[in-house]
Amino acid sequence: MTSVTNDFQFKRVWFITGASRGFGALIAKAAIADGNAVVATGRNIDAIVERVGASPALLPLKLDVTDQASAHAAARAAVEHFGRIDVLVNNAGFGLLGAVEESSDAEVRRLFDTNVFGLLNVTRAVLPIMRAQRSGHVINISSVAGYRAVAAFGVYSSTKFAVEGLTEALRDELAPLGIHTTVVEPGYFRTDFLDASSLTVAANIISDYEGTSGATRVRAASLNHQQPGDPQQLAVAMLKLADANEPPLRLPLGTDTLAAIAQKNAYVTAETAQWQALAKSTDFAA
Repeated sequence: MTSVTNDFQFKRVWFITGASRGFGALIAKAAIADGNAVVATGRNIDAIVERVGASPALLPLKLDVTDQASAHAAARAAVEHFGRIDVLVNNAGFGLLGAVEESSDAEVRRLFDTNVFGLLNVTRAVLPIMRAQRSGHVINISSVAGYRAVAAFGVYSSTKFAVEGLTEALRDELAPLGIHTTVVEPGYFRTDFLDASSLTVAANIISDYEGTSGATRVRAASLNHQQPGDPQQLAVAMLKLADANEPPLRLPLGTDTLAAIAQKNAYVTAETAQWQALAKSTDFAA
């Protein structure tokens, strides 16, 4: 594949996973409109082109993030075509709705394969390119559920908690190499995340959880396509994040996420103070 870098001058080259719909497609369109080149990846190339629009700035690539060889092939194709990768957006993922006990082994493993191991596959494929450049920005899409877990989203939250931990460590590892790292924590945005195409509902339902996880299932159904967050504004925010000279480790998006973070921080502060004496008692005596 022949590089087009000499024919078109782009602001940055973005590599986005899960770009056939939702956040991924919107970020891709916004990045191209902002003068960037985009490597938009997903399982369905036709859907990517349909949603993002054909453009010399777009390279649509088929990518199954759970396939390590596929991730490396996509990263190579991106560099062969555009010459570099400046921004990696690990966006591919889906949700699982159900109590922890209701979630089967197969459902949990499938979720981790995409949300965690898939993210790792793509990150490991792209980082050698960024290290060689001594520049880049790794952006991992987490969730408000990556900061605060609630009933019925426990397993999904555990995948996003993993993403948060990985991102914190990556920031320490990559900062000396000139590479920025950010984890983005969207709240409830008006996308198809609560549709069956993005959210798996645990097949096993246990009546004892009717008042907790069951209630969350009901609320999720009523909230679908009524969420407070504007996906177009999220895409704009991502452009501003990429333009920042000193981007944050964490970027919460949405007033609901800000409120959830404040609530959890207050709870942790109060509980830590309450149990401080016992916590200190486990050190060796001075």
